[in-house]
Amino acid sequence: MTLETPSGEHPARRTPLTRLPRDERRAQLLASALQVFVSNGYHGAAMDEIADTAMVSKPVLYQHFPSKRDLYLALLDSHLQSLTTLLLSALNSTTDNKQRVQATMKAYFQFMANDDQAHRLVFESDLVNDPEVAARLEKFNSEYGDAIGAVIAEDTKLAPLESALLGRALAGMAQVSARYWLEANGDLDIDVASELVYRLAWRGISRFPKES
Repeated sequence: MTLETPSGEHPARRTPLTRLPRDERRAQLLASALQVFVSNGYHGAAMDEIADTAMVSKPVLYQHFPSKRDLYLALLDSHLQSLTTLLLSALNSTTDNKQRVQATMKAYFQFMANDDQAHRLVFESDLVNDPEVAARLEKFNSEYGDAIGAVIAEDTKLAPLESALLGRALAGMAQVSARYWLEANGDLDIDVASELVYRLAWRGISRFPKES
């Protein structure tokens, strides 16, 4: 005998929508959206698929995010904030500049290596030329580069513009090398890779106090 509900639906096939606090539901929707955007890109992603991945109805999804664009920008903001916090925490974890360089380089590599592939949303978006997306990425690069530049200025007494330039250069070195390491998909251990880049960066920047 097959057990059925009054509506004729088998109980095992019912998947009731669990009511979550707003913040938890939002986090769940963002996590599901990340999966879809990473897999399909912005233009290939559909709100239907994001709702299905989150196991919610489209009206629930639209209650939190009025459009796909709003959802994407919220997701980008979240991961840029997480990356900024990660990098600034590494930069401020010590007053030893050598250890600072080492910690920030490793933090960048760790972000790239994260299983959620958030780096693809941040650095490989098919919306990089969109003004709002570009402004967010520039804000991130500015905050991170300026934070490094401030440390350089204090340590070397270089002019602010010179220090800012070096800060951007080190930030760019971290990003480009970490992305290459990940895309190369080789056998180079993350600790070995980040250590190589840290040593290159430190050997360059550590000479400035002696030469200023």
